[in-house]
Amino acid sequence: MCWRISLRKESESAPVSAGFRKGKETMNVPQNNFYGLGIAPGLLDVIAEFNFRVPTPIQHKAIPVANEGKDIIAIAQTGTGKTLAFGLPMIQGLAQKPGRGLVLVPTRELAVQVDETLSRLAAKFKMKTAVLIGGESMHLQTAALKNNPRIIIATPGRLIDHVGQHRIRLDDVVILVLDEADRMLDMGFAPQIERILALIPKERQTMLFSATMPAAILNIASAHMNLPVRTEIAPSGTAAELVSQELFIVTKERKGFLLGELLKQYNGSILLFIRTKIGAHKVARLVRSMGHSVAEIHADRSLAQRRDALDGFKSGRYRILVATDIAARGIDVAGIELVINYDLPDDPENYVHRIGRTGRAGMEGHAITLATPEQGKDIRDIEKMIRASIPLAAHPAVPRQQFDVSGKPASAARGSSRQRRPGAQAAARASGHFRRRRRYPSA
Repeated sequence: MCWRISLRKESESAPVSAGFRKGKETMNVPQNNFYGLGIAPGLLDVIAEFNFRVPTPIQHKAIPVANEGKDIIAIAQTGTGKTLAFGLPMIQGLAQKPGRGLVLVPTRELAVQVDETLSRLAAKFKMKTAVLIGGESMHLQTAALKNNPRIIIATPGRLIDHVGQHRIRLDDVVILVLDEADRMLDMGFAPQIERILALIPKERQTMLFSATMPAAILNIASAHMNLPVRTEIAPSGTAAELVSQELFIVTKERKGFLLGELLKQYNGSILLFIRTKIGAHKVARLVRSMGHSVAEIHADRSLAQRRDALDGFKSGRYRILVATDIAARGIDVAGIELVINYDLPDDPENYVHRIGRTGRAGMEGHAITLATPEQGKDIRDIEKMIRASIPLAAHPAVPRQQFDVSGKPASAARGSSRQRRPGAQAAARASGHFRRRRRYPSA
């Protein structure tokens, strides 16, 4: 049975705090500590011990609502601190009542990273966690379940496997989190999620976190949530504010050469997105031939290889990580200087997730997208999704291209930077430097 849902905005269910503009939640300014969010003193001590000092906007808005036991739909981009936003209320809730917490995530990597945070906090309250993901030993996971974990972090498919083999029951779940729910639906997990929801008691708290708000999310909320409060730090589909963006139009034959020129201009860590796993392997080999330290992460890599790639990227052993969209969803690495969309994503929403990998934790980031002349419509779809135009740019070593007339994007309609800023364009060509948008012309 489904019920019509009434989503309550947080600004409607509680007084507007100082520093917040009513009805304009993109202007949120977090308070400078975790006090006043309804967090128990013992958990505040643990937060301080682990050096979590200032709550992010989504933590500031979601934690008080969740601590009241209310269902919540939180719209926030990747890298905004969502794990603590649901993890702190979950641990506090489980410390006050029996039962389990269940966190469903779309990918193995994200499950591991969520567990890295929650296991540290939960251990202080003598709570154990278990991670149930594909690619790892069912025997070891079964052993972990026998230790009676209070919190389970799982991908939907592997959780169903354990349920089917009667290794776990879900009738004691009192707190459910759907993390990156939009991605789970994109990956085809809707049937598994529905089956899991049918096994969990209806009397529970549900927290749903998503970067976008498609109709499928509303359907889940209508059928399985109890008058959820909706809170967001930016409208659905909004790109990260601290990420500058630019677009290069280049022929397919020159993409590899342009990539090589771009990699020369940045010294920090770079995340390179490719559409297919075969393409990821080819581009990784190309980048490696250019003399760069590079790893690849995609569905054809084993879990051990993916972990090595991610750990190496975090430690700096690999400066460049080549990834597909599905594999990269669990990448949470601070300090990524640049994201390059070597291929356009299949779904415009994935553009938001991709560029959200840089510009995290209050740091500035940059995103570069490469598009071929016939991909104008795809770019226009992305610009419609993010409600902004991606500035056009040109590199002096690569002939400037334009979109086919039928696919000309909104950003190109305003004219090129060469037309508007001839002096700056000439200076950039003369110097041979290619840097970020503020250093050379763009449209």
